[in-house]
Amino acid sequence: MNVKHLSIWLGVVLILLVQVSAIAQNARNPIIFADVPDMAMIRVGDTYYMSSTTMHMSPGLPIMKSKDLVNWQLVGYAYDTLASVDALNLTNGKSTYGRGSWASSLRYHNGTYYVTTFAQTTGKTYIFTTKNIEKGPWKEVSFKPSYHDHSLFFDDDGRTYLIYGAGKLKLVELTADASGVKPGTTEQVLIENASTPSGTGGGLPAEGSQLFKVNGKYYLFNITWPKGGMRTVVIHRADKLTGPWEGRVALQDLGVAQGGLIDTPDGKWYAYLFRDFGGVGRIPYLVPVRWEDGWPVLGEHGKVPETLDLPASKGLIPGIVASDEFTRKKGDPALPLAWQWNHNPDNALWSVTERKGYLRLKTGRTDTSFVMARNTLTQRTIGPESVGSTALDASNLKDGDFAGLCLLQKNYGLVGVKAENGSQFIVMVSATTGKPVEVQRIPLHQKTVYLKVECHFRDRKDIAYFFYSLNGKTWTAIGEPLKMPYTIPHFMGYRFGLFTYATVKAVQPQTGGFADFDYFRIAGTLSGSGNE
Repeated sequence: MNVKHLSIWLGVVLILLVQVSAIAQNARNPIIFADVPDMAMIRVGDTYYMSSTTMHMSPGLPIMKSKDLVNWQLVGYAYDTLASVDALNLTNGKSTYGRGSWASSLRYHNGTYYVTTFAQTTGKTYIFTTKNIEKGPWKEVSFKPSYHDHSLFFDDDGRTYLIYGAGKLKLVELTADASGVKPGTTEQVLIENASTPSGTGGGLPAEGSQLFKVNGKYYLFNITWPKGGMRTVVIHRADKLTGPWEGRVALQDLGVAQGGLIDTPDGKWYAYLFRDFGGVGRIPYLVPVRWEDGWPVLGEHGKVPETLDLPASKGLIPGIVASDEFTRKKGDPALPLAWQWNHNPDNALWSVTERKGYLRLKTGRTDTSFVMARNTLTQRTIGPESVGSTALDASNLKDGDFAGLCLLQKNYGLVGVKAENGSQFIVMVSATTGKPVEVQRIPLHQKTVYLKVECHFRDRKDIAYFFYSLNGKTWTAIGEPLKMPYTIPHFMGYRFGLFTYATVKAVQPQTGGFADFDYFRIAGTLSGSGNE
């Protein structure tokens, strides 16, 4: 090779290296490979805030913060408990799986942050306000009815509205401070059938309203799901809030849909949307937006790009999910923000102080099933793969108690310790068929056992594997792989969880036993089933 050819070859290599380096330093879709659906987003100065849906979980209505639209961290929740009713408390045989609080709206207006939601469980609409979105406190007002998938909107003339509904979208005026429906007001139809731009052949009617005002025009984002098609973004625009409105399909690719608009301090625009992605849940995407003839044009040639001209993700740990050694110093919160209880907890039956460095979960009643047990402490699984592990001291379980590590959804999986007739067993339970089956049990003759679950979400594989260890180093598979489908009854991606409950199926069931968890650790790479 002569000098000229060598120079050309080196130049090509250099260009390729620069391109690879640029790709490595850029963000990739999805921006969050975890269950963060129904996002609402605002920018205040150079800081972005986002709210999302966690339905039956407590605390609820999470608030996240970012400086670059890619790297997000939880900063708080709008409420600890939505209401104290049987369905939210998991009492008297009632639950609120798949319900609770749904899609929120997030706004910043005249120095106050507003985040709103609605709940089928209570039949109410909720308005939460604060001057400090990161620290609170939040003030709550609620009123009937429950306005479905509403968008809170403060117009330039000082009037305040909710836009809501499915298919037929409606408008109702609120008081100036959004504390309730304005006395004497009547709802009016905004758009008779907002699904029309995507076809009229049935399917999911237009919902998930999010309203924006840009350069004097109103833009209303909705999701539709035409029968036989995919989740689709529809946008309507108007010169006046009351119309007339004209609509068009804005994006129909990969099923990425439902969300709205956000701009950057330097004038770039993006649409924040999400995608149904099987067992891990509904995962957020960003799509670049350019403006053409007064319309936001989403994507690159109508497609959702894999890479974005934004900083690369630093990972979801510890901003969205986090390991916890359960050690607490004075002033520390009892539980980091990554944790949410399955429903409203019974606070008398858990502690991180009774035994230093441990989470203690106590039994307080008997339960007929895992999903009806209170005080299951959960956090999201993450993709494309993730591992959750714990060390369980089971020496204080009583006959009939069951404690361990779970993957929570309707078709759940459990690995843990059952106490029966004075003996203890490591067991794996699978509800892959919709009903729980004890797949395998192994006698346990020591007080501490190590438990681990590996989740595979890449390419929607949606398979989990369960392991136990007697020394924390050598792992043994137990039970069978769990298929993890996304089911509508729970309407949520699979979650890691720590649980303890007493069961009526055991001989002489008793309450008053407890389990001590030394830690919970989460990793975004698979550790394998061998020695560590």
